[in-house]
Amino acid sequence: MTQIAVIPGSFDPVTHGHLDVIRRAASVFDEVHVLVVHNPDKQAMIPISRRVELIESALVQATGQRNVVVRSWNVGLLVDYCTDVGARVIVKGVRNTADFEYEQPMAIVNRHLGKIETMFMMPSPQHAHVSSSLVRQVASLGGDVSPYVPDVVREFLQGDMRPDLSI
Repeated sequence: MTQIAVIPGSFDPVTHGHLDVIRRAASVFDEVHVLVVHNPDKQAMIPISRRVELIESALVQATGQRNVVVRSWNVGLLVDYCTDVGARVIVKGVRNTADFEYEQPMAIVNRHLGKIETMFMMPSPQHAHVSSSLVRQVASLGGDVSPYVPDVVREFLQGDMRPDLSI
């Protein structure tokens, strides 16, 4: 029986920490679905379709994982997607206790609604301080984001996020 896991997130943008969690999950499960979702609590910078493309490119460059598929989802509950693809596990990267406290109620509800378990995975220590919002802020101010994101994302951010400093 194929073990399928889903890694949902906004990935706005995808970071080395995200890729670390994806790579390690792909070594545990037969198939991993990276699911780009809309988070109503966040103001997205990158369109979802472009985030999917950036993740696919980053995965090819960084991991070479062949058992990872990248999709987007914006209709219905996450557990509905999991049921549709036969996934029994959701993998969530958590960097700190604040992330865990945010994710824990959703994990309980997902288990209740769809009998889907959530596995929490810590990123490697060198990535634990990096968030997508931090990357967006550094990039928008013209800073070097290369330590935090794959080259394809850095190139995208440098091209599309240059600040307009004219007043």
